[in-house]
Amino acid sequence: MSRPLTLMAVHAHPDDEATSTGGVLAKYAAEGVTTVLVTCTDGALGDAGTVKPGEEGHSTEEVVAARAAELAESCRILGVTHAHQLGYHDSGMMGWPQNDAPGAFWTTPLEEPVARLAELIRQHRPDVVVTYDENGFYGHPDHIQAHRVTVAALDAAGSDARLYYSTVRRSDFARFGELLREAGEEMPEAEEGQEMPEMGAEDDQVAVEVDVQEFARAKRDSLAAHASQVENIFFLKLSPDTFRAAMGHEAFVQARPPREPGGPVADDLFHGLR
Repeated sequence: MSRPLTLMAVHAHPDDEATSTGGVLAKYAAEGVTTVLVTCTDGALGDAGTVKPGEEGHSTEEVVAARAAELAESCRILGVTHAHQLGYHDSGMMGWPQNDAPGAFWTTPLEEPVARLAELIRQHRPDVVVTYDENGFYGHPDHIQAHRVTVAALDAAGSDARLYYSTVRRSDFARFGELLREAGEEMPEAEEGQEMPEMGAEDDQVAVEVDVQEFARAKRDSLAAHASQVENIFFLKLSPDTFRAAMGHEAFVQARPPREPGGPVADDLFHGLR
């Protein structure tokens, strides 16, 4: 190709880039691929250290500033080439009153964010785009909106980029639980009166699984860069070796062009493109 390959990851909040795509962002950056990160919201409803949203001492303005700085450090660690923040207001978890607040990403009409992301797609011409599935991986409103915006923006831009949804094999959750228990931790549970959302994909839906064990340290460091959210990032409680075992592979469902379930699993998001 006459230009470097380009990977674009579209995420909802600061720290999402590290959790599900930190490995591929670091790996492909190291290989000379141009990496583009688009973060849709300001993360205003994240923690302020140990102070939760709605509690005394939680300042959304201070949280936004802190999370922007943390995101910049995470991008530095992962070698992200271009980082863009759309700056929509964090909508909080599904069912929170902030879902309907003025400016919340979840209730923002699609036209504006679609147009803004489509312009970035035209600018960077990604070969591969990664975002969430239609359920936002676990039902988070901002993740669902990021999915909707990404799909519509690719159409608006007339892009033929390959589209993937980051995921986890459902068969891996038992292994994750075992690794956590060995480390003296437990898998997160739903709050009282709520059910755990359905997460991940069946094994036959996974189209690509990338070995990122070599970049596990960068992935872990990028997560740790989001220091204000550490209480919620339970994977950081794991030793480096256990973290590498649990988080050393990243899986993806291929949405465009569509792939029939049960086909061979590739080890590269750019397979066939280089």
